[in-house]
Amino acid sequence: MYRGHTVGVVVPAYNEEAHIGEVLETMPPLVDLVYAVDDCSTDGTWDVIQSYTDRTTASGSDGETETETGSGNREAADRDPESETPTNHGRKPIPDGGTISARPDGGVTTARSGVTPSGSRIVPIRHEENQGAGGALRTGYLHAYADGVDVAVAMDADGQMDPAQLPALLDPIVEGVADYAKGNRLATRDDWREMPPFRLFGNLLLTGLTKASSGYWRLQDPQNGYTAMSQRALSELDLAAIPDDHDYTNDLLVRLNAAGLRVADVAMPAVYGDEESTIEFGTFVRTTSVTLARGFLWRLQWTYRESGRNAVPLCYAAGVAGTAVAAIAAVVALGSLLASSAIAGAIGQLAAVLLGAGLAALVAAMTLDIHANRGLEVKY
Repeated sequence: MYRGHTVGVVVPAYNEEAHIGEVLETMPPLVDLVYAVDDCSTDGTWDVIQSYTDRTTASGSDGETETETGSGNREAADRDPESETPTNHGRKPIPDGGTISARPDGGVTTARSGVTPSGSRIVPIRHEENQGAGGALRTGYLHAYADGVDVAVAMDADGQMDPAQLPALLDPIVEGVADYAKGNRLATRDDWREMPPFRLFGNLLLTGLTKASSGYWRLQDPQNGYTAMSQRALSELDLAAIPDDHDYTNDLLVRLNAAGLRVADVAMPAVYGDEESTIEFGTFVRTTSVTLARGFLWRLQWTYRESGRNAVPLCYAAGVAGTAVAAIAAVVALGSLLASSAIAGAIGQLAAVLLGAGLAALVAAMTLDIHANRGLEVKY
């Protein structure tokens, strides 16, 4: 427990036999429940998780023991699982005390494997099929929500997320200034120098694109998966819709903004170990690009059109149309040079006017969007 709030940590793991033991071993005492999600690993990850489940007990920062039936589960114990389990989260009871979690593809996966041993804060969860990084996180979030934890933290199993930074992530949540807190490894120029150049370039590019897509314009380092989510955010987001792949961090930010939830950027140093990334670059670029584009359009529709505030989407539409027509006109002008320089000049002038108008509309749209969302961002 941390400052009167129960804390559950979701640890998604795929083939992390060499690292997950240290992650579970160094989990701070303030953590009440650890949802160790084995995403159908092909190595000994599940054996390591089970070994820690058998011997690890939970103790809060004030010395109190927290188990699955302790304070972290008070709200869940008070609910009638047959009548009050939220259907939008796709959850229903199963006999062993676990749950069945719905997947976006319509399938289901038995998530919790057996009942957590009495006195253990490790909740062992195993997927029967590989669901990806986002799918493993989704399962953990669904369990954290069902258990009624006050704050759900996401911590990777590769050992690159410093457990000593956990209180810094929790503070904005427990103090009520944010509904979602995320790490930021780009807070200073020194942090930039610590990050490998190729990774830094990709991160900065995704930062710019995610700003526009999500509406959190002051946000940095959107790919940082070290996060903390309040119970309010867990209850308001459609957790079952979290995508399977590594684009879940970008998708979550879009959904958080559409729900009007506050996000805190928490500065923290980067940690790089010997773990090799499982991300396939080509697939990641395609998937994330589609996620950002789709999320951007969905957010404009949900946030502005549904409320009758049409200025931002109209300005964006005018900007895109203006620049697109300007580009076409420029191509036509170049082709007309062979026939008539006068015609080419006239078309070129039209292209310049359209380009200027389009860019002005885009700037206006972004300015209005920044103004509308400034109350949802917290630098911590």
